[in-house]
Parts: sequence; C-alpha cells; structure tokens
Amino acid sequence: MVRRKLRAAVDIGGTFTDVQLTDTGTGAVWDHKVPSTPEDPSIGLIEGLRGAAKKRGYDVDAIGMILHGSTIATNAVLERKLPVGGLITTAGFTDVLAIGRHMRRDVYALKAEPRPVLIPAKHRIGVVERIRANGSVETPLDVEALERAGQELVADGVTTVAVMFLHAYQNPVHEQAAAEILSKIPGLTVATSSETSPEIREFERASTTVLNALLKPVISRYLDQVEQALGEAGVDARLFLVQSNGGVATPAEAARLPVRLLLSGPSGGAMAIRSLAHRHGLDNVVGMDMGGTSTDVSVLQDGRIEETAEGEIDGLPVRLPMIEILTIGAGGGSIAKHEHNALRVGPESAGADPGPACYLRGGVRPTVTDANLHLGRINPSSFLGGRMPLGIDEARGAITAVAGPLGLDPTALASGIVAVANAAMADAARLSLFEKGADPSAFTLAAFGGAGGLHACAVAEELDMQTVLFPATASTLSARGILDSDIRHDLIEARLMIADKDALSSLTKIVGDLRIRAHGLLEADGLQPEQQRIEMSADMRYRGQAWEITTPWELIDDDPDVAALKALVDRFHALHKARYAHNAPDDPVEIVALRVKAIGLLERITSSDRTPLFETDKRMTRRIYLGDDYQDVPTLPRAAIGHDTVSGPLMIDEDYSALWIHAGWTVHALGNGDLIARREEVAR
Repeated sequence: MVRRKLRAAVDIGGTFTDVQLTDTGTGAVWDHKVPSTPEDPSIGLIEGLRGAAKKRGYDVDAIGMILHGSTIATNAVLERKLPVGGLITTAGFTDVLAIGRHMRRDVYALKAEPRPVLIPAKHRIGVVERIRANGSVETPLDVEALERAGQELVADGVTTVAVMFLHAYQNPVHEQAAAEILSKIPGLTVATSSETSPEIREFERASTTVLNALLKPVISRYLDQVEQALGEAGVDARLFLVQSNGGVATPAEAARLPVRLLLSGPSGGAMAIRSLAHRHGLDNVVGMDMGGTSTDVSVLQDGRIEETAEGEIDGLPVRLPMIEILTIGAGGGSIAKHEHNALRVGPESAGADPGPACYLRGGVRPTVTDANLHLGRINPSSFLGGRMPLGIDEARGAITAVAGPLGLDPTALASGIVAVANAAMADAARLSLFEKGADPSAFTLAAFGGAGGLHACAVAEELDMQTVLFPATASTLSARGILDSDIRHDLIEARLMIADKDALSSLTKIVGDLRIRAHGLLEADGLQPEQQRIEMSADMRYRGQAWEITTPWELIDDDPDVAALKALVDRFHALHKARYAHNAPDDPVEIVALRVKAIGLLERITSSDRTPLFETDKRMTRRIYLGDDYQDVPTLPRAAIGHDTVSGPLMIDEDYSALWIHAGWTVHALGNGDLIARREEVAR
C-alpha cells in the first residue's frame, strides 16, 4: 500500500464518528463515517481512521497528525458520569454554588426551579484566608486548616477538588500554595480558579473551576485510552484536541483544562461555516448541524463567527471563551412520544445503541430517522454508503405503536414528528438571530450533519429564508472544519479601570506581559515566530453596568497609545449600539479585563478534490409522502446535480446523507461541489 503522511480530523458524536483525511502532499481530501462506540469511544475512532485510510489505499500508520473533537466532556456532564468532587473556598463562601445569582428561568413560577449543584454541601469546605479586591493579602492562608480539609474530603471518598478563593484572579498566591499542598495527598486531583478562569464573579468562576476539576479524571482516562488504542493500531501521530473556542490544544493542555473541551465537536461545524462563507462570498450565514443526537446552531454575521466569554451546559455556567453555539435535542435519533396531550420530539435520544428502530439493534421507540424513512426520504439500502441497511418495517412498527393509541394514521404521525423537529430547529435559529438584532430573511441557511439536508428547506421556509447551502461532504462537515483548525491559547488579565489616558501606563504593562506569556506558550508548542499570531480584545462596559461586551482591539505590534485607546472606546460604542440599539458616547467606559488569543498557525491544506459531475438522469424515482399522498419523486445521486438548474420536489442521495428539495425550490452545483438551493419567486 501507499505510505505517506496524512492529516486526520475526527469528530466523535453521540451516534456516529466522522473522519476527514487529507494527503498533505497531493491535497486530496475525503471522508468516512462509522457508528460511535459509547462503551469506549476510542474503538470507533480507530475503526474510523482505518476505514478512511483504506478508502484511498493507505495504511493507518501513514497518519501523522490527528485533530480530535468529541462530546466526551459534554456527555460526562450531561449524564453526570463524574467522579466524587469537593470544593475548598474562602471561609464564608461555601454556598456560592447553591446561591448562584438568584435568577429564575421562569419568572412567573411560584417556586424557583432546582439549581444544579455538582458538589454537595458536605464536600464544600471553607478555610480562613482573604485576598482583597486590589490583590493585597488581608489574611494569610491557614495551612493547617487546608490540610485538614483535604484529608477530610479524601476520607469521604472525594478524588478531585476545586479550589476557589475570593479575588484569586487578582493574586493567585493562596490558590497556588493550596494546590501545592493538596497535590501531595495521594489520589487527589486539584484544579484552581486562577488557572481555570481568572475572572471576576465568584459564582461563575466557582462553577467553571468545579467543572474543570470533575472533568480532569474523565479526560485524562480517555486520553490514556486513545493513546493506547493508537499505539496498538500502529499510529504514531501527533494528537491535538479541539476546544470550545474552535482551536486545538495538546493532550497535556487538554488534560490540564478539560473544561475547554465542552463544545469540542460543535465548534468544528462553526469553523467550517466560516470557510464556506468565505469561499462563496457570503457575509451572513446560519449553520444548522443536525446529527444523530442533537442540532447545533451557529451564526456568522458580517463575516465573523460569534464568540462569547460565557456559556452554560445543563444550567451550569462556564466562564471561558467559546464559539457561540445553541444546541437543542433535535437530531435523527430524537425519540418521539405522546406526553401531556402533545407530541414531543427529543431531547431524549436513541443514540448509537440501540439507536432508531430502523437500525435493527433493538430500538423500539420511534425517532426522527424512523419518520423520515417511513415518509420515503431515506433510501434504506444505501444508508451509510450501503454498509448499514435499514429496517423499514421496524420503523413503521415503532411509529404505529405510538400512533395507534392516539387514533392517528402512522403516516400522519410520521409527518407530525418531522414537523415538530423542524419547528424546534427554526425556533433555535430564530432565537440565535433575534438576540443579535438580525433578520433571518437576510441570512443563508447552511445545512449539514447527517440529517440536516432532509430538513433544511422546511426550516428555511419557516424562517422566510430564500437560500440554502448544502456543503459537499455535509455529513462530516464538522470534521472538515476541524481539519483547518489552528492551535489556540486564551489568556486573560482581569483589571478594572476607566478607559482614559490615565490607564495607559497600566494597559501598556498588561499588554506587554500578556504578549510575552502568549509567545511563550506558542514556542512551547514548537511553533516558529512566523506561525504565531496574537489577537487582543477588552471586556468593556459603561460604568454602572453589570455585563460587558468583548471588544476587539487591533494591537498586533504597537503598544497602547491615546489614539489606539480612543479607537477601542469608539469600537465599544459602535458594538453597544449594534447590539442594544443605543449607546452613550459621553458616559465613562470601564475596561474589566484584557484578553489575548494566542494562535499557532498549522499548515493549511488546499483541497485538490472536486465532486465529479455527470449528465442529469431523472429516470430514478422514489415513493415519497408529499403531505397528502405518496408520489413518485425524481431521485438523483449528488454527483448528477450539475450547473444546470433542477427543480423540486427532488431527492438527492449521497453516501452519508440525503437532501430533500421541496417544490418551489431550485438547486444547482457550485464549482467545488457545494450545492445552492433557492426559493422560486412564485413560491414566496
């Protein structure tokens, strides 16, 4: 077999594991897909790499670099498969996790909803110490009390502990001392807030640090499995893990800060959307990544993928830079059920095992995939490139079992399942856009993931969008986005100051220190100066406000001066006006923190692959339900969609997904194999 160094991107989802491989010599790029293996995700990873390499005649040991995104951290939190943890904090602040922000999701409820708290009260211990808000030491750390606290926690079964002292973001000396002491206790893993999230707001900082502490053993164990599996398979590759910010990190960095992996998989899809938009000259795109378990919605506005300084997972705040992604429980494996006199779809998923009823693995509850199969929109003999035939009788049986007690026709229920899923995805996209003051009709919908193409036209119609982009290799597009990722470190210095000329001296020192740290991290990753890029921003607000806007600051080479500071403040005013429809140019502006993105540029791969086109052949048809009855609908392989325009209703089949083009839509191929669909004027 041919032996060359390949670069691989792997996206392990709840249902399938997606792989994209590229030959760094020829630029050829291709994909592969296998079912995920929840009992040990590294098994699916190796199977995916082997299958992908074999497709083009390579041995798996030709792979020299692996960029790995996964839902391991996310699922561990959602399913609460976490070790027993503890929290050591400043005396008097042990209930910070339980108190939170006193905010209700339902403001009209008579009782507040239960707040998720990952550390029980008995494992939250306060020790005497105090750092003032200016970073000075008011009360020294009580070392004996700290040692007792650590021993008590271990004796009670705690294996990992978070340390969060008040104002440690200003001066981490007490947390550093605590980490050194606690790390000497056998069997105890330690995470500090000054290392995890050195920012103001003790509740969010505590929540993020606790998540980091609890994920440390989980991710370390998984990385050991992966490295062992790669070694046994003969793969000697440099491994990187995808982070929530869209960049990648070394295994050592991922093990140190695993909380940064919480949006590992979905961030790849957002990065792919950015590349797609640039390729086709699009400024406003909504990405809809519909997989087997969930749908991830991301937004590119004015050419930029939105990032946020804070997100949450299952109601738990995470104060870290991350790509802004809204995830909902609407995927191909989302289970449909009759509940509270209504049809509900998701968030519960059949996953990879047993999966939808049609997977023939013992699943008996109807899912979105079963509904699409019942309606004729999936070819049961070509699923997963023909490697996984589907059971249409089993899908119909699962749907009938729910439809019967309701007195519904199974086909009507299947249509209802799809409609509910479509509405949920449209609502998620609408919410993501309305929060930014954006009109959905001004955006293009980019549909990808294994199931996205089946629902795109319906979602676009509900949002009054006129254009849908169907990327090539849509089913594995998140892996394609990962393939183009760069190394990234995020640094922050929290310092409250008024953004005026009196702050320039402090700003100059902070900027200089952050740059030195950033270049040091990239050098440690083995990157040359020409591969290093530094991007800076500031968290800013009007004095008296409670929340900030992260404002880009173009300070690549120059130190801050009066003109640069004025440009930063003007940019903040403009962003505030764009986001909230008003600003106050005469009011004082505060800088709360300075942020740096340290980016290490990996070699860019220019794909030489193009989707082959051949003459359109409409002789193939499939019986598909069109809202009132089944009809014969033209069905084409994706490669048959050329530059000539074809009209819906139309089914387009490809190896790992299918596209359902509604009546009133036309579609044609773009130069690189992506498809573009537009609504006809008569259908608007």
